[in-house]
Amino acid sequence: MGVNNQVVLSEDKEGTWLSINMAWGIAVLMGVYCSEGVSGAHMNPSVTLAHAVYGRLAWRKVPGYMLSQFLGAFVGAFAIYLLDYQRLMKADPDKETMYHNFATHPNPEINNLTAFYTEALATGMLLLCVYAITDQHNRSPGTVGTPFAFALMIMALGMSFGMNTGYAMNPARDFAPRLFTYFAGYGSKVFTENGYYFLIPMFAPLIGGVLGAGMYEILVQVQHPHDPTEF
Repeated sequence: MGVNNQVVLSEDKEGTWLSINMAWGIAVLMGVYCSEGVSGAHMNPSVTLAHAVYGRLAWRKVPGYMLSQFLGAFVGAFAIYLLDYQRLMKADPDKETMYHNFATHPNPEINNLTAFYTEALATGMLLLCVYAITDQHNRSPGTVGTPFAFALMIMALGMSFGMNTGYAMNPARDFAPRLFTYFAGYGSKVFTENGYYFLIPMFAPLIGGVLGAGMYEILVQVQHPHDPTEF
């Protein structure tokens, strides 16, 4: 969210679409280093749900993981809002547009069906890649290389799928900051605009993630079954 504000508020003078993708990739890299030891780096409800569906995570842990993910994103949005408050108010004193920097929004040239497909497909690819990277029967990047592989994966997905929707791929990353902007005074439009678009980055990634992980399980995992470590 910080990089989004920097690019938009500087009118591309202090950042570009490339820097947005790089920053989000590095954010995932740092997030993995911070949280891998306590949760297996579960930062995305789509990953958590897919892991539970395919027996990689106990269902009893899902509510706590997801609540933590949403709370973390909400606090992150609050921190960035305080950081950029003066410039946000200067650029948008009536609070009409700058909430776009905190959540994802569709390209005006596409409809919601295309947006749903984009988010589902992108998240499906995300989970397929996560399963491939962490599969010890593949050429594993190891404990040092895995976070970097995740970062490169996020950058590639953003550069490939970001044009349509801004690539949420993570319900917590989208809904929690969106909810924060509602409480910050941007109004109900943060939920109602574009035909209640907020429902798409909420549910499409969950569905796409389960399908993408399922494809890996069916096409690859069954060829070399193993017992993954449960976090």
